[in-house]
Amino acid sequence: MKKIYAGKTKDVYSLDNGNVMLKFKDDCTGKDGVFDPGENTVGLTIEGIGKANLQTSVYYFELLKKAGVKTHYVSADLENATMEVLPATVFGHGLEVICRLVATGSFIRRYGEYIADGTPLTGGYVECTFKNDAKGDPLVTSEGLAALGVMTPEMFESMKQQTLAITKVVADDLKSIGLDLWDIKFEFGYNGGEVILIDEIASGNMRVYKDGKIVDPVELTKLINNR
Repeated sequence: MKKIYAGKTKDVYSLDNGNVMLKFKDDCTGKDGVFDPGENTVGLTIEGIGKANLQTSVYYFELLKKAGVKTHYVSADLENATMEVLPATVFGHGLEVICRLVATGSFIRRYGEYIADGTPLTGGYVECTFKNDAKGDPLVTSEGLAALGVMTPEMFESMKQQTLAITKVVADDLKSIGLDLWDIKFEFGYNGGEVILIDEIASGNMRVYKDGKIVDPVELTKLINNR
């Protein structure tokens, strides 16, 4: 395998069959040793979180497959913390898509003068940020993406509707075991003429609460997979 990208939480390799291999790490985004999926830098390392994130991703990719949602997922090797996926072209230099069901985190840091932390966002609120650590992952609108030539309005609408649908699948599943999804982060790519979900659906990329307290990523994965 040839390494083609080294990311915050996983490395990416090209495979001889034309697909791509993701190798999950034990690094998490956060600040001052505290996990926060809204941060844009690695803030801590949690032993076993790489396999935990992969396990959660596999569970939800399989759930989406049953629901008829196409993603880049092909197969996974949990023991080696790797996942084989279809190749996809990222939008721009990387675009993160966040679906917020409850106002918190960076949303409150930006808009706290207008809304209280913990306020439900009816129907879900979708926003996009460019992957750019130096600039703090700046927000970008659908009009901005079109003006910059990153994606067409039609691509954005497809991505938005998929984001809302996928978020509902995840939220409903978590609700069935007594957990509340507050927000979740995705990445999409362009494959074979269509926009599809890529990267991962990991516990480290979502903010989940139980009985009013946030659930850490490793514990969340246990709750999801050991039911």
